[in-house]
Amino acid sequence: MEWTREGLEGDGFSGFVRFGDLLGAEVPAVPGVYAVVRQPVGEPEFLLSSSGGRFKGEDPSVSRERLDAEWVPGSEVVYIGKASGGATGRRGLRKRLDEFRRFGHGEPVGHKGGRLIWQLEESDTLLVCWKETAVEPALVESAMLRKFTTEFGRLPFANLRN
Repeated sequence: MEWTREGLEGDGFSGFVRFGDLLGAEVPAVPGVYAVVRQPVGEPEFLLSSSGGRFKGEDPSVSRERLDAEWVPGSEVVYIGKASGGATGRRGLRKRLDEFRRFGHGEPVGHKGGRLIWQLEESDTLLVCWKETAVEPALVESAMLRKFTTEFGRLPFANLRN
């Protein structure tokens, strides 16, 4: 798999909506995986402070040194996530991506995963794409992270754990 928009499209991902436009997007309310894509590939500009929400009062900001250390040169994919159906089966991609978006806009929402996204200067222009899965989303996400790590020797920029 190529870790580009084209590679994700070839693997069945759809959407490719800017974070800034995600609120009005037709995101399916089903389990799946999602990725955040940054185009073009190049040196990022980091913000000193995260725009992310203070969930449980915790500042999601990290140091410039940490951001530099986590950066993965050459990859358009900066984050891979999952969305389960939840206990009722109604959470899915729509709910999880809305939480991610709301966290990035400063709301104290429980979406700490991917928080480094919100220290990228162009976070609102990043593309969000998704893929519905018949298999448990956590298994698909883990497989994607393993493939990414095999190619780049590390996790995507904003994935801080497997």
